[in-house]
Amino acid sequence: MTLLSVEGLAVSLGGRSVLQDVSLTVDKGEVVGLIGPNGAGKTTLMRAILGLVPHQGRSSLAQLPPRARGRAAAWMPQTREIAWPVSVETLVALGRTPHLAPGQRASAEDRAAVDRALKRMGLQEFRHRIATALSGGEQARVLMARALAQDAPLLMADEPIAGLDPAHQISTMRAFASLAAEGQAVIVSLHDLGLGVRHCTRLIVLDQGRIVADGAPTSVLTPALLRDTFGISAWFETTPQGAVFQPLEVLE
Repeated sequence: MTLLSVEGLAVSLGGRSVLQDVSLTVDKGEVVGLIGPNGAGKTTLMRAILGLVPHQGRSSLAQLPPRARGRAAAWMPQTREIAWPVSVETLVALGRTPHLAPGQRASAEDRAAVDRALKRMGLQEFRHRIATALSGGEQARVLMARALAQDAPLLMADEPIAGLDPAHQISTMRAFASLAAEGQAVIVSLHDLGLGVRHCTRLIVLDQGRIVADGAPTSVLTPALLRDTFGISAWFETTPQGAVFQPLEVLE
């Protein structure tokens, strides 16, 4: 089942073309890693897909009314700001907003969704702590739990593992894989190609606002693409412990 369809998406900001003719689909069960060098257009693409920036072309999400869009896709932006000193549980519960009518109280189903999100991100013991008093990495996990509590078919996360320690980077990527296994889908922008190789079912490579590769990690990260798009060489091997990718050198 297709959860997202994008056709001919283009974005210009400040008179400069940022995205050109981007088309893609995302189906249930996929963990799609969106990768590319700095300035390639990854964040702009995700925001355009959600209808958060003016664009040309078509996105099946952007054309939905805001409330329906909130039930169809959860969004974790790169900016991590918690404005109010509320409890972790209260903040995560905000993810249920698209499912509630104005003034409606949370139901048992809503509370269960919050509990699942806290557990998936390993935050049960943080439930009653004040979110603004947590470390940056802990706050990032709380905001991810808020997105998970939304319980949308599609989760979109912009560099969600930036600033996390290695254990929580891996556990976050595993959480995405478990969501996909349960029938949802994830689009996640990444700079860590090693984690993308190990945990994504598919990689989409953006360069200068265009998709230059789209497919399974083993077919996408070729020596030629690494040279032409990222300017690096790398060691890439399938081992008994799974795929391992290690950047080696910057190519002149």
